[in-house]
Amino acid sequence: MIKLKLPDGSVREHDKPLDGLAFAESIAKSLAKKAVAIKLDGEMKDLTTLIDRDAEVEIVTRETPDGVDLLRHDASHVMAEAVQELFPGTQVTIGPVIENGFYYDFARAEPFKAEDLERIEQRMREIVDRDEKITREVWTRDDAVAHFKKIGEHYKAEIIASIPAGEDVSIYRQGNWLDLCRGPHLPSTGKLGKAFKLTKLAGAYWRGDSRNEMLQRIYGTCWANDNDLKAYLTMVEEAERRDHRKIGREMELFHLQEEAQGSVFWHAKGYRIWQALEQYIRRRIDAAGYMEVKTPQLLDSKFWEQSGHWSKFRENMFVVPDEIPSTEEDAPVLSGKAKLMAIKPMNCPAHVQIFKQGVKSYRDLPLRMAEFGCCHRNEPHGALHGLMRVRQMTQDDAHIFCREDQITAESVAFCELLLSVYRDLGFDEVKVRLATRPDVRAGEDAVWDRAEKGLADAVEAAGLDYSVAPGEGAFYGPKLEFHLKDAIGRTWQCGTIQLDFVLPERLDASYIGEDSARHRPVMLHRAILGSMERFIGILIENYEGKFPLWLAPVQAVVTTITSDADPYAEEMLQAMRAAGLRAEIDLRNEKINYKVREHSVAKVPAIFVAGRREAEERTVSIRRLGSQQQETLPLDQAIAALVAEATPPDLR
Repeated sequence: MIKLKLPDGSVREHDKPLDGLAFAESIAKSLAKKAVAIKLDGEMKDLTTLIDRDAEVEIVTRETPDGVDLLRHDASHVMAEAVQELFPGTQVTIGPVIENGFYYDFARAEPFKAEDLERIEQRMREIVDRDEKITREVWTRDDAVAHFKKIGEHYKAEIIASIPAGEDVSIYRQGNWLDLCRGPHLPSTGKLGKAFKLTKLAGAYWRGDSRNEMLQRIYGTCWANDNDLKAYLTMVEEAERRDHRKIGREMELFHLQEEAQGSVFWHAKGYRIWQALEQYIRRRIDAAGYMEVKTPQLLDSKFWEQSGHWSKFRENMFVVPDEIPSTEEDAPVLSGKAKLMAIKPMNCPAHVQIFKQGVKSYRDLPLRMAEFGCCHRNEPHGALHGLMRVRQMTQDDAHIFCREDQITAESVAFCELLLSVYRDLGFDEVKVRLATRPDVRAGEDAVWDRAEKGLADAVEAAGLDYSVAPGEGAFYGPKLEFHLKDAIGRTWQCGTIQLDFVLPERLDASYIGEDSARHRPVMLHRAILGSMERFIGILIENYEGKFPLWLAPVQAVVTTITSDADPYAEEMLQAMRAAGLRAEIDLRNEKINYKVREHSVAKVPAIFVAGRREAEERTVSIRRLGSQQQETLPLDQAIAALVAEATPPDLR
């Protein structure tokens, strides 16, 4: 008998081997209709996979996360088949699943046009209607290379040729169309359904290398049903409306330009948001016992070699020769012989240098060291995206040097601080992930075992639910990632705490223990906002520019109905500024409705309107953003109410 264990712990016995679909049917015919694949001992497999041994089996349906990913995988293949039917001679390269969708890169002499997407979509629907059977075949590597070369698929042949000689390859046949793929796949194209949409065109270098030829990428999205697709497309429309770059221009917060790739020009109004946020975080970490430091931008490469960043992270660093450049016209600017330095991509090695100054005792720990550190990372030009992906960033960074017996308490305290900050900023829904050891890492497995257990114990002690992200830790240690959900349902990974036994060892940090011997501290790398730039971008989109009063760049505008009230308006402005409000004045000779509309578009939370009557009675009419109503209050009372509302949450 074959014993098959289901996720609920129940065991079903079968007297002979059966495939995944038959197993699903043995449970319920309704389940078999929804099934798209199986998990065999945790590994995704085709429904046609024969189960001939005892195993743990899970039926994967189209509505599950694994099922949706499988639909997206198949949608990329159906799209590739449609493209090659419509545009003969087009070569296919790779087509992976990505968050919320998929893409496929194509090599074609003529560029695709936006109107081609509808034609491709229509052909995809026809391929779904054909219900082409999808089957897996195993070929030798050399036969597969020869086949794809013969049909003119040179990119695909190159991919297969990179597989070690003697290994077989997995080929999926979709009707008469073939593609290299590990699988799994749906049983047929009809199972895909039609809840998909092609979304945009882009360029992409072959194998992601700018030295290679440019390919054409088609992006799409795919969902389990039409309702999910419609909800996603609605969210995308809303996200475009909230785009921080568009709102940033409208509100005059910041700008970006070609001459400073990936660096932000903060305008006065945008920098007010920055300052309000930084001052708030500074107060929170000061109250939590952090000491703030400032470290150099430029460090000798030896620190990065010792830390491991030089070998593991150098492609993301700006490297600088330590020499005076030549000013002679015919001479090279740089000799190429100078010692190398690097602009810091992160603060941790510099913080270790501060820790190492003087002798530290076990009584000095934990030592919490914070810095609003300006860092630079050499991101590819094509990856840059407004405030969300930059080259110059300021992190609300900190490192906690502690004893191993202090890991849990320090991690729990950090989790509580982070969640409190997120609530203050309007984010109540936060998910936690434990990211474990990556393939490329520093340190022994035994050290990683201790580090991963330490973080798991900490998050459990904090009473937080979490999921595991295998292989997604930093090269020096595992980490907890905190993913917050915004107003339109998107998630953003911002905060993190990383447990590191490796860096203190590599940089020779130590403290004197109770036994009078030298010990290595544990280093907790942690951030709440992540980068100031990105978090402000998230705030702009979350609030659609309509910030809570304490964060608003302009908290109120004073404006007049008639010029008779101008002196009173000036008096109002001075009183508001004296009370600490970020207020401006508008005395233009324009109709009041025009001025109110203009300041509403600029997302000003409160407009104080004064005319002759208000000046005589020393009152003010207040119009709030998003409201058609207006209230009239004595000036002192109105200012006091606004000051109370504008008080940052930690000071209330």
